[in-house]
Amino acid sequence: MTEPVCELDLTRMRRDRIAKLDAAMDAAEVDSLLLCGQQNVAYATGARMPAADHVRAAWWRAVAVLERGAPWPHLYTDFPEGAPPEWPDEFLHRAIEVETASGAAELVARLGEGTLAIDDAPFPLWDALRTRAVVDAGAVTGPAKLTKTPDELECIRRVQSINEEAMRIVRTLAVPGALTTELSGAFLRAVAELGATANTVDPVFQVMPAAVAEGPFSITGEPVFPIPTGADELQLGDVLWIDTGINLHGYGSDFGSTWIIGREPNHRQRDQFARWRTFVDRALAQVKPGATGADLVEAAKRDDGLRPWLSYFYLAHGIGTDSAEMPFVGTTLGPEFDASITLAPGMVLVFEPVVWDDGHAGHRSEEIVAVTADGYVRLSEPAELDGAGS
Repeated sequence: MTEPVCELDLTRMRRDRIAKLDAAMDAAEVDSLLLCGQQNVAYATGARMPAADHVRAAWWRAVAVLERGAPWPHLYTDFPEGAPPEWPDEFLHRAIEVETASGAAELVARLGEGTLAIDDAPFPLWDALRTRAVVDAGAVTGPAKLTKTPDELECIRRVQSINEEAMRIVRTLAVPGALTTELSGAFLRAVAELGATANTVDPVFQVMPAAVAEGPFSITGEPVFPIPTGADELQLGDVLWIDTGINLHGYGSDFGSTWIIGREPNHRQRDQFARWRTFVDRALAQVKPGATGADLVEAAKRDDGLRPWLSYFYLAHGIGTDSAEMPFVGTTLGPEFDASITLAPGMVLVFEPVVWDDGHAGHRSEEIVAVTADGYVRLSEPAELDGAGS
């Protein structure tokens, strides 16, 4: 198990997030922040929202409004019991139906003057805001979320530990004759019993073809991953790629591994893992404040100069209240974008390159680290060949 980052204090974590948002508003010269995206509302307030299907979700939408310099955001919700216990009554309000013209007008009338940042809105709310100076809330939420506090890092470490423990349980069930859907069921039961708040990624247990031509394959001519888990019966020697994500206190985890079913890895598969380990270790050696995304990409390249990951994926991505968030490294956004990313303490990186030998399938695992003042600290266990480490 990885070492704790700190003694977790959720109240402190929520107050620190409000402070980060306020600082980002000041830097972006934003006077009011209006959040309708539920992940952003949860980040700003720490509030829980009840799960709802897509037909009803819009009508149960929670909304948060933070005025620059205010001690708390205003939370509008139909689920007041989901608000944190320290939330002041004067900042907790009944929900406003921003999907209606009257509700949108009511909310806009309550907003302060000046520049408004908004993340998402239904058409009635956009219409009610047509006379306001509006900017993208990403100018505020992006910088605030980019680096994590020690409490946020500890949440990620804890939820990843739950994910890994659940996968150790599931690994014993991944034998010839088992159905991949049975693995999903066992995983979901395990994470619930281990204390996860929710499951956020439909568990992926994907049997990989030996060659791209066996399909399915992407328009880039590469193997497709991930594909939703179906009721596939595992066979001796199958190469199984795994991807799961769960939630704890609003923070996500990301587990990726490659399992060989029913036997020990052969020489080729051991070599694939060794190459994967080399690529990740080269990138990790560059992880420190001041390094750029371009530094990581260059370090992780194969000896022939090619990138060892699927072109439609990335070398690494961030994780926090979203399962994949900034920073994104090694994407199709190109070298200039990678060079624009400068690592700083508190940034989180999930490394997940891919080794693929067409005709022999490949290896994929994931490791999570956080940037520190002089390097990095692990938030996941180191990957193991055919093991349950992430």
